[in-house]
Amino acid sequence: MAEHTAEKLEVQPYFDVELLMNTSQETRIGGEVMNRLMQRWEAWMDKLHALHINTGKIQYLVVWLDSDVEEDVDAAWESSPSDAFIINSLAQTMVMSAVHMLLPEVEDVGCAPAPKPTDKLRAALEDIGLPYNGDGPTLSRRYAVVTHFPFKGGCEICTLLKDCPKGSGAAGAPSSVVLPGYEPGKE
Repeated sequence: MAEHTAEKLEVQPYFDVELLMNTSQETRIGGEVMNRLMQRWEAWMDKLHALHINTGKIQYLVVWLDSDVEEDVDAAWESSPSDAFIINSLAQTMVMSAVHMLLPEVEDVGCAPAPKPTDKLRAALEDIGLPYNGDGPTLSRRYAVVTHFPFKGGCEICTLLKDCPKGSGAAGAPSSVVLPGYEPGKE
């Protein structure tokens, strides 16, 4: 018997122009470029997946785009690096827009904390064809997010904390919500 269940979640994220501009660090996107991005967004919508994974004690949200999207972005790098940069940002925006719709707290905090890759989570992700790369918390899909579901907290619970400029309090990094008892410097 499987040690987890996986429930497909329906999600149709809206095209969040503000998130796209922040992700791409653009201050202006022209009309022709925006039209091409909107067309790509629509074409990618059926390549977007969201699952609620329950491993018993812990539950997760997994959102990802098919490998076709990675190939699309890679092909764009061959023809136009400037286009590819914003197309890459579009894929990231699509995944995060879906996460924001399913877990609005993530948008408020500004991050989807990565959970520790437990054996049960690893098995569940392998079963859906989205395994981790090696022992670390990096997923095999370039445009993918796994986080706790329901929301459990911000930086203080993230397995990537030690390598994250935001979570480690690096100068200039935006702050996150901090749960009581997890304040920086508190042992």
